[in-house]
Amino acid sequence: MWFLCVFYHRLLDFRKPEVEALAELFGEEIAENETLQWRLPEHHHNDTPFHFVQLSSEEIAQNIAKRSILVKGMYELWGEGTCYEELRDSIKSYPDSRKLPFLTPGSTFRISVETFGKAMTFDEQKDRIYSLTYIPFEGKVNLKNPDHNFFLMEMDESEENNGLPPIVQRRIFFGREVGFADRKLLPTFQLKSRNYLGPTAMDAEMAFLMANQAKATSGKLVYDPFVGTGSILVSAARFGAMTMGADIDIRVVRDGRGPDCNVWSNFKQYGLPMPVALLRMDNNLPPWRSGLKEIFDAIICDPPYGVRAGGRKSGGRKILRGTVDPYTVPEDKRTDHIPSTGAYSLVECVHDLLNLAARMLVMKGRLVFFFPVLRDENGGEVKFPEHPCFKLVAVSEQILSSRYSRVLLTMVKVEPYSEEIEEAARLMHLEFRENHLKWLEDGNIHSSVFKPSDASQIHADSKTFKDPKPKYRGKYV
Repeated sequence: MWFLCVFYHRLLDFRKPEVEALAELFGEEIAENETLQWRLPEHHHNDTPFHFVQLSSEEIAQNIAKRSILVKGMYELWGEGTCYEELRDSIKSYPDSRKLPFLTPGSTFRISVETFGKAMTFDEQKDRIYSLTYIPFEGKVNLKNPDHNFFLMEMDESEENNGLPPIVQRRIFFGREVGFADRKLLPTFQLKSRNYLGPTAMDAEMAFLMANQAKATSGKLVYDPFVGTGSILVSAARFGAMTMGADIDIRVVRDGRGPDCNVWSNFKQYGLPMPVALLRMDNNLPPWRSGLKEIFDAIICDPPYGVRAGGRKSGGRKILRGTVDPYTVPEDKRTDHIPSTGAYSLVECVHDLLNLAARMLVMKGRLVFFFPVLRDENGGEVKFPEHPCFKLVAVSEQILSSRYSRVLLTMVKVEPYSEEIEEAARLMHLEFRENHLKWLEDGNIHSSVFKPSDASQIHADSKTFKDPKPKYRGKYV
């Protein structure tokens, strides 16, 4: 059955992958190597907030709309047209068997008017509603709590639609609401109201999107190896998942800013189940025993790739450079010893993350993580990390500047972990590392992101830029 899916007009590249992940979560059967069937309304473009999606049941459409972050609503479309005369003919031709059960005398209803790319006065909205008298509504109007919600949606007539490419003709939709979004979620979990917050805390909207991509739900165990202040795990816990996290910075996972301001207090603030565990752990030297594997249903994280914070691993600078030998921690200091750390490069971090996920995820488990993308003046194809255990199922890009963006990669484990797989992954890593060495030539990714694109264009008398040379400390990759 086809449904009209209306999106919020933001994070355009993330919309369809989120719906497809949620469709699978709620029982939609999607054949291997295929996706949901989508189609655009006539005379529309890919950036439009209106898309048609085929789903097997109204219940699945309702569940998707209720949980999704970017879906505004799901509708059973009764009619559409370029003008109200076409809309009337389309609605009248829609089967009575689908319309009449929602128009009965004992029911209540409400008709709402929405627009995209234009504003409409209250009187204009009333005129639009009164023009629908040909629909045989027999129930009573109830504006607060109706049995059935109907929506009339109209696009702008002009050639400039909120900065979108021009639409040849406007489109008007009328349909019955099947499901709607819970927009109270984001204001409740917004970062500015968070008890414990750090400089790399994931935005609440993006954290919920990542949890949806990972299909976090009740009964699943979700792990974040770079947990920080726990923003991603908070979102997964909100959807009912059990959570577990780790971080190399013991000050974050153990101390926070005191007994009432730490990672645990973030879960307490929202009345969420506490994490199963928070570990002080080095992702480069994981402490898992040799026989332990396939325990996590999803791994969701934002690796430290060196823009806001650099990655760290155990060993210290001198040990990692080979100028001194590794040391052995005395027995009397093992209980509270915190090892020195050194720089942890992006390529090594991603390689370790993929190996961790290949070993510790259950089959069909999901790995969801951000990966930075730098584009030079010549463009060129971006190569994403690969692993023989995983199939890449979704790529969603968030453009942050003309040169820099971050891409949310969603991978599904399709092969069991083995020594042969480990060796194949090592070879893939070498190729990946060679492809990304150019990011390290000028120092680090932080330098490349924040370096002015053309220093000669910065005026010497500018109050903002008195010196075209960028001033920052960015030491780490």
